[in-house]
Amino acid sequence: MTTVQHNSPSGKIDILIVGGGLVGGSLAVALASVGFNIVVADHIDQRSQLDAEFDGRASAIALTPQKMLTQIGMWQHIEDNTAAIKDIRVADGDSRLFLHYDHLDIGEEALGYMVENRFLREAIFACIAQMPNITYAAPLKIKACRHHPGGVEAVAESGDTVTASLIVGADGRASQIREDAGISLIQWSYHQTGIVLTVGHERPHHNVAHEHFLPAGPFAILPLPTENGVNRASIVWTEPTDIAASLLALPADQFLAEFSNRFGDFLGELKLIGPRWSYPLSLQYAEKSTGERLALAGDSAHVMHPIAGQGLNMGMRDVAALAEVLTDARRLGMDIGAADVLAEYESWRRFDNTLMLALTDGLTRLFSNDIAPVRLARDFGLAVMNRAGPLKKFFVGHAMGKAGDLPRLLKGEAL
Repeated sequence: MTTVQHNSPSGKIDILIVGGGLVGGSLAVALASVGFNIVVADHIDQRSQLDAEFDGRASAIALTPQKMLTQIGMWQHIEDNTAAIKDIRVADGDSRLFLHYDHLDIGEEALGYMVENRFLREAIFACIAQMPNITYAAPLKIKACRHHPGGVEAVAESGDTVTASLIVGADGRASQIREDAGISLIQWSYHQTGIVLTVGHERPHHNVAHEHFLPAGPFAILPLPTENGVNRASIVWTEPTDIAASLLALPADQFLAEFSNRFGDFLGELKLIGPRWSYPLSLQYAEKSTGERLALAGDSAHVMHPIAGQGLNMGMRDVAALAEVLTDARRLGMDIGAADVLAEYESWRRFDNTLMLALTDGLTRLFSNDIAPVRLARDFGLAVMNRAGPLKKFFVGHAMGKAGDLPRLLKGEAL
């Protein structure tokens, strides 16, 4: 059995982050930027998976997480590969009633930015390469944790061990760290599948994001930057699981025809770019986000329907809150793995995550049907909200991530 050594001269490890994805990697960069010694343990080496063939998804980064990424030095590696979201247009099927969010309603800043996940990963590893107080250990799959006074020892399947003051589980919806800690889940399936792809289109998108609520589920058209002169959009297309499987099995030309029927012709001629991916859609919520010398972040703690495009943003809000709680505790000379320190993180994030999970679940149930009275009521609601200035500004601010008690990083301030 060998011990994973840290890059720092002391070899001391403050925090072990299990999972080096978008949330775990961003957390490592944020914590390392204020001097924590970090080990990131990942069951796969994502440094060799930095292309679109590995993960074709793109993420909507709201304004406040974008400010955080700028503050911790990641955004400079991303910004040339982003598309600003300046307007959001929400429509219920083919109804003429709609809801339109315009960034100019509340200022000059964009509502958010679209960025392909591959560029977020590249930014994480570009920062890790510049930070000697982060050790990226991969492939390294943690199988068990043993607690002792003042710390916790993680044991990998390989026999390697890592001893730290705190473990952060950022290892996704199937989190082994969460399961080993005995933290149970509230969960249910929507019996829907999200089909994800990139499409080229003839006319420019003018930085407008579209959300079409169809009876089968939402159909999102999200602006991407032009690449090699081709206008592009990221698509999140929701269908019942059995229908999605049939669609994904179609030859490319037939799939494009089905896709075009839902997309429409407002952006001109369409073409598929790259592979198609699919992901099961469900709700998951950990009964608590902390345990003995343990904190959960991102999908390990909460998984929501992509109907509002907030999944990664909620993970980034976890990052900002946890980084601030740990930084402040260390400055006060406190044990960063102590129960009272972790309780502050739990309390800070619980209401925000619960509210967003309830909101996305409610929207999914409200719009994923074609019941005439319900459709009439929701169309009327969209039209009323579109004309209600203060209420509309409130929801725009929420979409930008400005709601709630914001950690310093989400305000663009240093830790």
